[in-house]
Order: sequence, then C-alpha cells, then structure tokens
Amino acid sequence: MNKPEILQLGAYSERDEALLNEHFVMHRFFEVDDKEAFLKQHAANIKAIGTRGDLRVEGELIDALPALEMIAVYGVGYDGVDMDRVIARDLRMSNTPDVLTGDVADYAVAMMLAQSRAIVGASDWVRSGNWGNTGGYGLTSRVHGKRVGVLGLGRIGFEIAKRLAAFDMEINYSSRSAKPEAADWNFIADPVALAEASDFLFVALAANAETRHIVSKEVIEAMGSTGMIINISRAANIDEEALLDALESGALGSAALDVFEGEPVINERFFALDNVLLQPHQGSGTVETREAMGDLVRNNLLAHFEGRDLLTPVN
Repeated sequence: MNKPEILQLGAYSERDEALLNEHFVMHRFFEVDDKEAFLKQHAANIKAIGTRGDLRVEGELIDALPALEMIAVYGVGYDGVDMDRVIARDLRMSNTPDVLTGDVADYAVAMMLAQSRAIVGASDWVRSGNWGNTGGYGLTSRVHGKRVGVLGLGRIGFEIAKRLAAFDMEINYSSRSAKPEAADWNFIADPVALAEASDFLFVALAANAETRHIVSKEVIEAMGSTGMIINISRAANIDEEALLDALESGALGSAALDVFEGEPVINERFFALDNVLLQPHQGSGTVETREAMGDLVRNNLLAHFEGRDLLTPVN
C-alpha cells in the first residue's frame, strides 16, 4: 500500500519527522521555492496537511488541494486555519489539546513570578558584577495574597487558577458563563470589571473573531499603574498597540508575554521597555509535551487513514 502524501507547512522536531516519515510521504512545503509549480505537480495526490498552531492555512491553499481530506494541527490553537473552507469542504481536523495544558499553566505562573520578582534582571545584575560593585538589586513586588483575574477558564485557564490558589490569591475569572467546578472562585463576566478586580490578569482564552482585542485599551487601563498582564494565549486577544502605549506611559505597571503580533519578528518598541518580560512563544516547550504533541499529530493522521475516529477532533 502506498503511503499517504502529507503537505507539511512547517518544521517538526527531528524525532517527530522521523516517525512521520515511517508512515507518510511528507512534502516539506515550507522549503519549496516555487510553490505554484510544486502544487501543479503534487496537489492531486495530497490527502492531508500537517501544520502548527503558529502557522496559517489559507483558504486558497485548501482550494488548491482537490484530494484533501484532513488537516492535523500541532498545537492547541487553530485560529490560523480558514475554518470556513474546512467546513465547506467537510474536512476532518485535529489538534493537540490537553497534553500541553500543564506545561502552559506552569509557564504562565513562572512568567508572573519572574516579572514580579525581577528574576531576569536580578540575574543580569549578579552576572554584570553590579552586586559586588554597587550593592543589592532593589525591592520587587510580592505575589502571594494578591488578586488575580483569569480571562478564559478553559483547560489552561483552570489549571492556572488551581496553581495560583496555592499562593493564597483571590481568584476571579471571566468566561462565557459561571463554571460549576469553580464555585470557590469569583465569576466576573465583564473583562473591564475583571481587570478592575485584579492585580494580575492572565489571558488564557482561545483566539477567534469574537475575542480579537478583548483585552482592549479600557481593560488595559483598568489594570492600573501597578497591574500586570500575562498572555500565554494568542497575540490577537490583546490590542498590542494599546498595550505598548500603556507600558510606555506607565498606565499599566508591567506585562509578561509569550505571544506577539507578527512573531517571531515583533514590534521593536518592546525592546526599549524594562517593564515587560518577553518570551519566544515557548509555553509548551518541554521535551515531554512536544513529544506528546508530535505523537498526537501522527496518531490522528494514522487514525484517519485507517478509517478510525480521530483521537482529538476539532470539528
């Protein structure tokens, strides 16, 4: 039996690519210079797309693949996929939820701690010799006992809140509706009101047209000059220009960000700020989680081509 042909839109780890190559013909589309000529030659045989959550799957590409049956996303977010085309073509689609939830929640809390306690700046202070030559680094801000808002109490948001409860923090959250499993926490539907009730605001919701810039200028300003925004979701959930304005003016105290518009090339205004922690979109970046994500991509593809139910279907 011939191996199914997959259009691969971005690089995977060496381990995952080796395992995929055992079962499929992987066309590394991201390395192709003349994509139009490639599609003319191969489009009729391509049965699936392998992509990542940080990449786009445009409708034009979907339309160019007449034999397409499935899209497998390496990542929990699939906002880069043209879902209108997916639905119109009745394509199967999978992502990799759950396996990255714990690591992303850990990372969100770590970013809060690192920014509040100036972990990066203090480390640089020691390395530069300033501790010995100049003295102590200076005072930072405590975390325990303060108020936290979680915007989006899905899988990741819930795990973030669970971890923060151990810091004796007041937990507030916003979601489509109050969650029975969050009875000990405070439900605040309006994002502005959530920000007003929080010292730390974690952005943990899925990105779509409805949530675009849900962290608006008004939400950002409601956090105040001592508040912190932590984003481990998608850049589109925050009005980035308003965020930069507030960080520069001091209207917002600080931010810790793992996602950016246009990443990995980001707005250079961030580089001049000392009140923002910048991370290279690595919330799920542990060996264990990335291997589990790769396994899910492969196993979902195998399930499809073997006529079985997908392990983690999106639609």
